[in-house]
Parts: sequence; structure tokens; C-alpha cells
Amino acid sequence: MKGFLDTVWLLLVALGALAVISDWTPLDLPGWVPTSGAVTITTVYAYGLAYRVGGRPVISGGLALLLSVGSVLSDTPVLVAGAAVITAVLAGLLAVMSTTPAAGFLAVIRECTIATLVAVVGAFAVEAYQAEVSLERVGYLALGLSLLGGIVLGYRLGAGLHGLGTRGSIMVVSGIGLLLLTLAYTEALSRWGPPGLTDGIDEVIATIRTAVGAVPRPVEVLVGFPALAWGVSTRARRRQGWWVCVFGAAGLSVVAVSLLDAKVSLLENGLSLLFSAVLGLLLGYIVIRADQFFTGARGRGARRREEAAAHRPEPGRMQPLL
Repeated sequence: MKGFLDTVWLLLVALGALAVISDWTPLDLPGWVPTSGAVTITTVYAYGLAYRVGGRPVISGGLALLLSVGSVLSDTPVLVAGAAVITAVLAGLLAVMSTTPAAGFLAVIRECTIATLVAVVGAFAVEAYQAEVSLERVGYLALGLSLLGGIVLGYRLGAGLHGLGTRGSIMVVSGIGLLLLTLAYTEALSRWGPPGLTDGIDEVIATIRTAVGAVPRPVEVLVGFPALAWGVSTRARRRQGWWVCVFGAAGLSVVAVSLLDAKVSLLENGLSLLFSAVLGLLLGYIVIRADQFFTGARGRGARRREEAAAHRPEPGRMQPLL
């Protein structure tokens, strides 16, 4: 029975993904197709997240279905915007919850790729709602709610605050500090930066965009992907890794709202995500190696033995974590 339900869930995700992507293809389909796909993704993501974290999937999925359908039928801007934001938050959280522990870095790349695909489908669903929103506000709101939801889930999955220890506390404090610093610096620079400095930065960004077609997003490069990489690697050894994955959810929520900017093409969004993932994983690799160095796994041979022994049991990808 469980295998059948898993198959149905994956089929609904696939159908919803095809529907929300259809608006970006040459196909001339009715306007209700991508919207219905967005409602489907919101519903199955809510169901999947609740199931994965040991909640009530039927109630969660049913409530998400009622709210998303109600917002679309009412055509009230604030309700449609709310459905879009909720979908982005669900995408960021489910993306992280869909990962499994990864001892080696190739496995880390695999898990980050799976999480990114979940967030990308969520991004198409968020755009399909065609919500009238402020890009800046919806981005901060999705990031904040994803971070808050991630902390709650990290508390449950990471053995609570008493399970943090010194190592876990350093992880959480470092993640919060880096996230706040990145957001605060970006906001302060755009609002109160000296004209000469901001003009120079704009020129550099324009040059990079002209040369390679896109610019990486700071939150994804500095926080989202490094935290997710470090988190899934740490989870192969300790439960504290869930606390680090919290910041991966915040970073992937940025991916989920990336298509709302009509000024940025789909190609540029894709390139920006690719560059962010590559740079973020590179930074994550450095963090993982530094962590292993300071905890005793020094040298290639020692790392290989440590990776071979790093197999903390955790339920499979399609099983409840709690």
C-alpha cells in the first residue's frame, strides 16, 4: 500500500510540474492549466512535507488544497500572494527534508541536486499563481518563514537544544550570523551606499552578466548551498547536521521565488542558479574539509576511513523521519 501511495504522489508531482512548466513552452494551453498545476504542487508538497516529518499528511494536504483553490477562485491579490509565498516556503522545507545523509562529497552533490530540483519545481509553481507581489518583500517573507519552519524542524530532528552541544551551537550561530550579515550588507549597500561605490558594483554586475549571462545570488552562494552541503555531510555522522540544513531551506526558498522577477529571463535564472550552486558547493567543500581537519580526519587516508565509517542510520527518502 505504501509503495502505491508513493507512486501516486510522485505521479502527481510530475503532472503538476508539467502543468506549471507548460506556460514556458510554445504550447498554447488554457490559462487554467498552469494554475491547476500550481495548486497541485502546493497540495502534494504540503502532503509530502507533513508525511516526511511525521505530521498529518492528509489534513495538511487537504488544508493546502482548500486554501490554494480558494485563493485562486477568489482572485483576491493578497490571497493569491499568500498561496505563492506558502508554496515557496513548502518548496524550501521539502527540498531539505527530501535529502538523506551523505558521507562522501559526490553523495553531497547528489543530495544538493535533488533538493534543488524540488525547489525549482516549486519556483515554477510560485510563478504560475501570477501573484501581484513586491519582489523584495516576498523574498524576505519566504526566506524568513522558511528559516523559522526550518528551526522548528531542526529542533525536532536534531534532538532539541540539548542535542546541539558546542559543535552544533557554533554551526547555528555561524549560520545565523552569516545570513544576517549577507542580507544586511546587501540591503544597506543598495539603500545607503555611496553613489560611486554602488555605481561601480552595478558596472561589475553588468560586466559579469554580459560575459557569462547571469550573476550568482549571494544568499544561495554564501548560505544556502554551503549549509545544505555541510548539513547532509554532518548528518551522516551526527544529528546536529539537521541544524545546519535549516539554512539550506532558507537559501532554497530564494530559488523558489526567483521566477517572480519578470525582468529576468528563464535562461538567466537557470544560469544564475547553476553558478550559485557551483560556487556554493565549492564553499561547502571547503567548510566540510575544514570541519574534518579540526575534528581529526586529516589526510586522504584518514578521510576515506572516516567516510567509510560515517553511516548514521536515518529513514529512507520516501519514509517518515519521525
